[in-house]
Amino acid sequence: MYQYEIQSLKLRKQNRTVMALRSVTRKLGSKLLPRLSPVSSLLHSHATSFGFKEVREEEKSQMVGNVFSNVASNYDTMNDLMSAGLHRLWKDRLVSKLNPFPGMSHLDVAGGTGDVAFRILDSINSIKRRALLSVLEDDLEENSKVYVCDINPNMLNVGKKRALQRGLGEDKSLLWVEGDAEALSFEDNTMDGYTIAFGIRNVTHIEKALSEAYRVLKRGGRFLCLELSHVDVPVFKDFYDFYSFSVIPTLGKLVAGDRDSYQYLVESIRRFPPQETFASMIADAGFQKVEYENLVGGVVAIHSGLKI
Repeated sequence: MYQYEIQSLKLRKQNRTVMALRSVTRKLGSKLLPRLSPVSSLLHSHATSFGFKEVREEEKSQMVGNVFSNVASNYDTMNDLMSAGLHRLWKDRLVSKLNPFPGMSHLDVAGGTGDVAFRILDSINSIKRRALLSVLEDDLEENSKVYVCDINPNMLNVGKKRALQRGLGEDKSLLWVEGDAEALSFEDNTMDGYTIAFGIRNVTHIEKALSEAYRVLKRGGRFLCLELSHVDVPVFKDFYDFYSFSVIPTLGKLVAGDRDSYQYLVESIRRFPPQETFASMIADAGFQKVEYENLVGGVVAIHSGLKI
């Protein structure tokens, strides 16, 4: 009996100790959890870059959308100022590599202002005029389709206004689509060509955008990407870095009243993969005959690939 009472007393003491420990644990937990919760939530959400900042993937698209909503009305003016008008020549080079033809179906992604699409249509119409296809002209115009796809409605509105100014408001071959480069609404194997100019570095998952480009292209279709890239000439690189980080954001503030958006644009260029790495990513998406051309010492590069 005496031994039983001693064991019972020990058990009660152990139970009180366990209860006390649980109480302390709950109190500590309630204090620590608020501090740990951001870390915990990050473990369930992949991080990605927004310029030089690390943000959650689900936040990036909204943040990029805000940037382009802010810059839409001054987008073309700022492009002229930042590149001294060279962006026009770069886009001409892009379209010359595409080699547009009458009757083609083409998708221009992140092309809201219409700059690339207008050039493609001009090239198609020039070919028709040279060939003097007067009998088939109406049929060819009806069959030629150039889709301008952009995730930002403000950029698309700028493009539509420019189309009206160019007399293309009723052109049935020019179609405007609000859509995401990572989840295109087009069917498989429907496009003869795919272009994206100064847009792919802003998507959250570059691999998904490349996979979608491959999916919608027909066999024999060409992928072309014009993007600001990496300068590899040491002296020129120093000047380019100074111009990028000191001059461009200041121009953004003076002309567009928005320094932060142009600071992001500059930072996003530095976070974009180098030319060789990006070429490998294009090949990994399934494209063949992947190559790139540096322009102005690598300030911009045109990457291309074929779906065979």
